[in-house]
Amino acid sequence: MLPTGARGPKVVAFGGGHGLYATLSALRHVTGNLTAVVTVADDGGSSGRLRSELGILPPGDLRMALSALCDDGEWGQMWRDVLQHRYATDGPLNNHATGNLLIASVWNLLGDNAEGLDFVGRLLGVHGRVLPMSDVPMEIEADVHDNGLKKIVRGQSKVAIAPGRVEKVRLFPTDATAHPAVLDAIADADWAVFGPGSWYTSVIPHLMLPDIRRALAESSAKTLLALNLTSDEETSDMCHADHIKSFISHSAGLRPDVVIADPTAIDDLTKLDDSVTAIDASLILRQIHTLDDPGVHDPLRFAAALRDAFEGTIGDLADKR
Repeated sequence: MLPTGARGPKVVAFGGGHGLYATLSALRHVTGNLTAVVTVADDGGSSGRLRSELGILPPGDLRMALSALCDDGEWGQMWRDVLQHRYATDGPLNNHATGNLLIASVWNLLGDNAEGLDFVGRLLGVHGRVLPMSDVPMEIEADVHDNGLKKIVRGQSKVAIAPGRVEKVRLFPTDATAHPAVLDAIADADWAVFGPGSWYTSVIPHLMLPDIRRALAESSAKTLLALNLTSDEETSDMCHADHIKSFISHSAGLRPDVVIADPTAIDDLTKLDDSVTAIDASLILRQIHTLDDPGVHDPLRFAAALRDAFEGTIGDLADKR
């Protein structure tokens, strides 16, 4: 899809986990100017264990982003599989991902998070750059309303599965700052892409850092929000229009210029359309799921929708308000 020798628009993609993996798998077909900014609040599984034991950033979501950008050749695809390989043992290595251990080792040797990720990226032949949102491991805390009761849930792994409606999230430490390279990428970007992904634990956390919000407000980059194909525990009682309101609320007023949604996944198209119209944005409706699974993004279909957004090709399903 990307012409030979073309670089494409400068894009910064925010997220974490499988959602960001889907976005990067699509964006790599659209642009060669790509920076992934990854959440650093994971406290479960292999990442959580390494974070606790070694005092490092949780590497798992960073590993996923790197694997999404691996070169398509034999070298890159082999390293992608190595990164994603998990051990199954009866000992302490059980469920550790090789890529998590590799990233932790390079960080230990180089002593710099961004430099370490760049080093691993060169080894893998990745197309683009992967950065942590902050050099400080973060914690997520959420206000959750469940059956009329308000409770506070702390920790990404717990917020992700907490029953009830998430009303507000906070990040700790409260004085954490964004990685300087992230701010540079935002200042230079043509597009900032948010979603899909776990809403309150992968997408929204980026908007909670004041300097990221400020950089986005000062940048000439347009903002694109890609809505999820399915709901999870975090958003089980939210409609798609609620995501627009939540995004604006947590971003202190930052509004997306373009919203991409799969019409087969939308619960209330009229309500979503009204919500997008109210913020003077464009709504792009495209079937971006795979043929055999409506809950999984098809990289090429998603890439085509992103390309249309970047090129201003909205089509007859929605018009620029």
